[in-house]
Amino acid sequence: MVRFSFAGTELAALPGGVLWWPARAALIAADLHLEKASFLARFGQMLPPYDSEATLADLSALLVATQAREVWCLGDSFHDATGCERLSAAARETLRGMTSARRWTWIVGNHDARATALVDHCGGALVDEEEVDGLLLRHEARADERRPELSGHFHPKLRLTVKGRRVARRCFVMTEGKLILPAFGALTGGLDVDSPAIRRAIGPRPAQALVPLTDRLLRFPIAA
Repeated sequence: MVRFSFAGTELAALPGGVLWWPARAALIAADLHLEKASFLARFGQMLPPYDSEATLADLSALLVATQAREVWCLGDSFHDATGCERLSAAARETLRGMTSARRWTWIVGNHDARATALVDHCGGALVDEEEVDGLLLRHEARADERRPELSGHFHPKLRLTVKGRRVARRCFVMTEGKLILPAFGALTGGLDVDSPAIRRAIGPRPAQALVPLTDRLLRFPIAA
């Protein structure tokens, strides 16, 4: 776990693609997209229906490793508004155990914006966005936002050519005042860090892609 400073706050980027906030003992994850496979199955796209179990198992392992007292999920936690209702009994029991054991906040995303029954089925609290100790937590970055901001939505990935091979890694995108988290979900894709959509969201500020390893944090400049 390698710590770094963002807007005067000490954070750590974990290899799983989540943030650790030591001062609050808080884990921050974005874009779990739980029940994506069951959503796509409705339209004839059949995928192994184990994405929610895999994502929750990875998240549970991080909770055990960090002993987090808070969890903030930065939107699109479910792939659609009724995803929480489609969880298997075992997955729902796992999730409710996680949400009941600590302060757990779901931030609304564009995929789960109408998930009004989420808290009833899965526990935790649901908010549009939240300002916490000087950092604004929301789903999608806003180019005109002046406050330091943590967000998700874009599923950033860094693609490089290493020894003739194309390599893609989920990454964080950081500017002086914005930090975009990668997607945590097992079935989530990714958007190039230099895509126009990400550039519009972060504005003309100098930006870096952060790739966390177990013992170090790799930093790559993102071209304007």
